[in-house]
Amino acid sequence: MEPEVLLCGYSYHKRTFEYNIFKQEGVKSYLIRLQTEGTALVLADDQTINTEAGSLLLLPPGTIYELRVEKSEGISNKREHPNHIMSGDHYLFCQGSWIERWWGRYPKPICVNIELQESLLTLWRTLTLEQRRQDKDNELISYLLRALCLHLDRAIKETTPSYRLIYTASRMKRYIERHVSHPFTVEDVARHVNLSASRAAHVFKEYYGKTIMSYALEIRLSGAVDRMKHTTMTLEEIAHNSGFRSYTYFHRVFKDRFGLSPSQFRNQ
Repeated sequence: MEPEVLLCGYSYHKRTFEYNIFKQEGVKSYLIRLQTEGTALVLADDQTINTEAGSLLLLPPGTIYELRVEKSEGISNKREHPNHIMSGDHYLFCQGSWIERWWGRYPKPICVNIELQESLLTLWRTLTLEQRRQDKDNELISYLLRALCLHLDRAIKETTPSYRLIYTASRMKRYIERHVSHPFTVEDVARHVNLSASRAAHVFKEYYGKTIMSYALEIRLSGAVDRMKHTTMTLEEIAHNSGFRSYTYFHRVFKDRFGLSPSQFRNQ
């Protein structure tokens, strides 16, 4: 049997809420829930779990399950903003032999906090939209579900102690790649992963064999070369759009790297 999506969607709550349909006999299928906004209280068998943004819930069939959304302390009923979201989450009920095999590959934690990566959220939203279509494609839904589960595997793996340092290094690498067109400092990168600047620099060099700023320089120079080849931008514009703080600095590091000035390189 192909993996089957029974129910998939996104829910948000602006007021107190309680969901206890599975309080007596437990969930009928596998339940995967990812908190994306606010907080909620989950009762799973004999465990009480306070979920927050990034909390991933993984429950097998038969798990006694209750969900409660309660007002945080300090928020007045009278003055609560009408658009304030107390809790928001993606949820998925699924079953099938593939899901059973995936679930049994390793002991699944009941709850684990993962990074809310846009690639994961986009995949979940795509699966939700396809499931709602009148002319939905079950084969596509099956592949989307498998892809989502495998993405969740990676997200869970990245939370384990043995993977944490390389995960931190990869987060720094992604930060550099996303922000390379703008000036930033080692302190900015370190702040993104909640490390000191010296610790962040050490971790990055340990895993990638180069400093944070030398990696940023490589990407910036590569981007500048592509712009020289494929655009009519001026060299000053290229320097600015590639993330260099000044044309003088760009000219110097470019010549150090390629043995030619930017204008000589472009003329060739």
